[in-house]
Amino acid sequence: MYYPEELIEEIRVQNDIVDVISSHVQLNKKGNAYFGLCPFHNEKTPSFAVNSDKQMYYCFGCGAGGNVYTFVMEYENFSFVEAIKYLADRVHITLPTVEVPDEVKRKMDFKHLLLDINKSAARYFYYQLKSDKGKNALNYLNKRGISEETQKKFGLGYSNIFRNDLYRYLSEKYDDKALAESGLVIPEKKVQGEFFDRFFNRVMFPIFDVHNRVIGFGGRILSDSNPKYLNSPETKLFDKSRNLYGLNFARSSRKDSIIIVEGYMDVISLFQAGITNVVASLGTAFTMEQAALLKRYTNNVIMSYDSDGAGIKATLRAIPILKSKGLSVRVLRVEQYKDPDEYIKNKGSEAFNKLLDKAIPSFMFEIEELGNKYNLDDPASRTKFQDEVATKLLGLENELERDNYMEAISKKYNTKKQLLEKVVNEKGKNTGIVTTQKEVKYVKKNNNIDDGITLAQRSILILIANSYDIYKVVKKYLDISEFSNEVYQKVAKEVYETYDNKGKIEPAVIINKFIELEHQNMVARLFNNKVSFENKMQLEKIINDSVRLIKSYNIDINSRVINDTSELQKLILAKRELQVLHISLNDG
Repeated sequence: MYYPEELIEEIRVQNDIVDVISSHVQLNKKGNAYFGLCPFHNEKTPSFAVNSDKQMYYCFGCGAGGNVYTFVMEYENFSFVEAIKYLADRVHITLPTVEVPDEVKRKMDFKHLLLDINKSAARYFYYQLKSDKGKNALNYLNKRGISEETQKKFGLGYSNIFRNDLYRYLSEKYDDKALAESGLVIPEKKVQGEFFDRFFNRVMFPIFDVHNRVIGFGGRILSDSNPKYLNSPETKLFDKSRNLYGLNFARSSRKDSIIIVEGYMDVISLFQAGITNVVASLGTAFTMEQAALLKRYTNNVIMSYDSDGAGIKATLRAIPILKSKGLSVRVLRVEQYKDPDEYIKNKGSEAFNKLLDKAIPSFMFEIEELGNKYNLDDPASRTKFQDEVATKLLGLENELERDNYMEAISKKYNTKKQLLEKVVNEKGKNTGIVTTQKEVKYVKKNNNIDDGITLAQRSILILIANSYDIYKVVKKYLDISEFSNEVYQKVAKEVYETYDNKGKIEPAVIINKFIELEHQNMVARLFNNKVSFENKMQLEKIINDSVRLIKSYNIDINSRVINDTSELQKLILAKRELQVLHISLNDG
């Protein structure tokens, strides 16, 4: 660990978790805890709890939890060291200068190595753009009206036509393993030890995170090959579902909204025209994580995807995702033009700014697109349209909002408001639905299906972490070394030692012992979950079953590696004794 444990703990204590989290999440006090909507998954009913006494947070919906370091790591996508620096700066604590051995630095800070590789690659691409080899790429950008100043601002570059050009340059400074992890080079399948560049003969667009660090690249092909655009693969730095192109500029634009477009050139053209509050969704279907990212910097978004059918479909898919994060959504149509880039090239920034004023509420956009599916001059088709409109209106929970939209729709489609209102009310009565707002559900991924041993270890740790009396009994029968899960064994060590030295556990302090976000979440779950039992007898059964399973597993593992006959006999005897083992809570 880079910094002394005492300093890490001091920084944590100085940063009250309620203060830190409330600057990002609206919290309401209920009893001894604060509750709000979880920033890590979509929900309508607050299940995200922050405990001031324990200095921990936990979401009962998705299981995210930990201390103030965990929150900053998860929310800002920081490493543990970055979170320390961020929180230290927040409370004006000056961190000491520390020297870290190269091997430790590579192991603990591989992310920074990848950042350095990407930075070197970006500089190389920029250099190539300005060289003789980059003439075609430079001509392409000039024809697209991208000025030299803007090219420099966005770090635009060129990847040579040679298949290993970048690899040869980077391999002088970095090892092959790191280069492969960066996603910039790909190992040759047929020739071991050789690599080729992922990007070649493309105009290169560095992708920055909100802290202006290069985390990936997008490349546009200059030939007729496919794919036209290619992004970096997912790496330890880059997850396109969690990032937005141009957000490093848009977040400091001081505008009351952020415009969402599809492509790199849309962002660049608008930025060059003085419209700096614009981001692109990196060629992916808009995600919940991207919506949460936007919510940190604005409450209002304007969607301006391409005007073709694919762009319209993508807009309709993104609207409920953005709304689920509490964002107000409007939609800007750039009709007669393919995209914002083409519009601003032909009409200019003044016309685009006037067009922004005509952006319509997302609900009206959905109604308009619904109307485009029907022949509204045909009575039967018109009736079906009105019926679907009534269903959509039912999804609006706010009665005043619903009434306002009924009035707007009635005027736009020349329908009597009273009749539309009657249909809405009848549909509500017939279906028993007052509000049926569509919710984008969060699907929790759990690839690590707990086996019996893991479950037994977790159950014991939950029980002892929440009860000193249970700990006093269990410690007589279960040694720290018998926890086979590496994280759980470390937790057991901290719990045992803390109880023995202080008699009381501070969960937030124990979480500090873990650097990886995944491990911090695992530990947080131990301190926030409960083991269900109805009475003392049932509790004793859970303890006995779990301890027997853990000890039996360890005996089996040890028996496979012991060659000494006498030692093996001891293990056989120990396993027999497990059959009659009975742990009583009265033993404490």
